[in-house]
Amino acid sequence: MRVAYLQHASFEDLGAMEPWLIERGHEVRACRVFQGQHFPALADFDWLIVMGGPMGIHDDAAHPWLVRERRFIGRAIREGKLVLGVCLGAQFVADALGARVHKNGEPEIGWFPVRATDDASRSATSAVPAQFVALHWHGDTFEVPEGATLLATSEATAHQAFEAEGGRVLALQFHLEATLAGVDALIAECPDELVALPHVQSARELRAGAAEFGPVLAPLLDCVLGAMEQLGPR
Repeated sequence: MRVAYLQHASFEDLGAMEPWLIERGHEVRACRVFQGQHFPALADFDWLIVMGGPMGIHDDAAHPWLVRERRFIGRAIREGKLVLGVCLGAQFVADALGARVHKNGEPEIGWFPVRATDDASRSATSAVPAQFVALHWHGDTFEVPEGATLLATSEATAHQAFEAEGGRVLALQFHLEATLAGVDALIAECPDELVALPHVQSARELRAGAAEFGPVLAPLLDCVLGAMEQLGPR
């Protein structure tokens, strides 16, 4: 398949998703919106992946391209493309489906458990374990769009993942694609966010978590991406 991904910051790329996609023969194309690159034509891709970033989805004054991106993601969903949103990308997907995006009750930064909901067992991601540890780095959250299925939750964030359109649209607030290099980049670029709060880990804890939990994420990422790959676009 032809995969296009939207990148919002130099330090937040596809991570472990890129080798997974390339090894399976998918054509991968980046759209670095923070550099002013144009969004791809809808006819030029089958699968859209929307990555994270340090901004909020409504920070239009600082990032005018956000207005165009929100419209673009909505069009991709309506056209029946596979759409995967990660962190900020998940919030974009929620917004495109008519749900509210807002500040979370508290920041969640670090390696924390994610629990699958009962509905997750009947979803396209049914092979994901009942509980696992993933990387989180967000201050905002989303409501679950009407007609979508909540798949996961955590202690700090009630809405961690949802699917819509029969699994062809998937939003993950957490990061399964995290690598040690990616964690180091986040620490280097966003050190002011590592404050002493209940669900914010230190740089040392973040690096230790990447070494401990990073390798375990590979089969989970394979499960999620493989499920979407099998579904294909509408």
